[in-house]
Amino acid sequence: MGKPLFYEILEKPATSCIIGICSAIWFYIQKKNIGYQHVGLSYETAMEGHYWRIITSAFSHISVLHLVFNMSALWSLGVIEQLGHLSLGVAYYLQYTLVLVALSGIVVLAIYHLFIQRFKVEYFRRVTAVGYSCVVFGWMTILSVKQPSSKLDLFGFLSLPISFAPFESLIFTSIIVPQASFVGHLSGIIVGYAIAWGLIHGMNNYWVVSMLGWIVVVFVFSLKRSGAYDFNFIEIESVTDSSLPSVRFLGTGRTLQMSAIAVEGVEVV
Repeated sequence: MGKPLFYEILEKPATSCIIGICSAIWFYIQKKNIGYQHVGLSYETAMEGHYWRIITSAFSHISVLHLVFNMSALWSLGVIEQLGHLSLGVAYYLQYTLVLVALSGIVVLAIYHLFIQRFKVEYFRRVTAVGYSCVVFGWMTILSVKQPSSKLDLFGFLSLPISFAPFESLIFTSIIVPQASFVGHLSGIIVGYAIAWGLIHGMNNYWVVSMLGWIVVVFVFSLKRSGAYDFNFIEIESVTDSSLPSVRFLGTGRTLQMSAIAVEGVEVV
């Protein structure tokens, strides 16, 4: 017999919290009847300034089966929290989960941009991706490099050698689930290898707090600027130069002018 669930939760605290967050968000989406188009990430909405969707798309799921599949894989990958002797562990897991969430979404948009601008494939302009699979595939890839002898357990009965799991799962989901986002899953694998091979490294509490701070700032102001949510204490207006956005904090009278930034169907992930 395995360990009681309570003890496994204690051994995987970060994984358990993320599963709880994703489950709560799924329940809220279902209760409020929110459509995937309202929270998902697409090239078109990103170019309209909806950068907040990089975060909301990662934690949103469109069906209970979608949620169960992703969370089952994530639960199995939670073993990373117990591998402190391999320089992994809980802190590493939390730090690089943040990296995977942010960078996977950016890589997805970069690939969409390449297909649209270079190869003129307009399909990728409006396709909308939702789901935590980018992060799941990222951790799957990291574990396959750090501990290739591990196995990935799905649904309690399907076991895959972790060394082949990223690409096995990539092909399997693309065949079995036509709506599965090949680009989203591939993006997670790309970022996962970048982390596992040390191309992205050096994350510590300082960089996590700094990165999290910038994510919150971009999230809030892109929500406000896109009109998706009205933050009454923030007003965005043009000052002196209509091409440069500015931010005014109501009640303080202070205005911050920002520099210019040049910007060149649903899929589940």
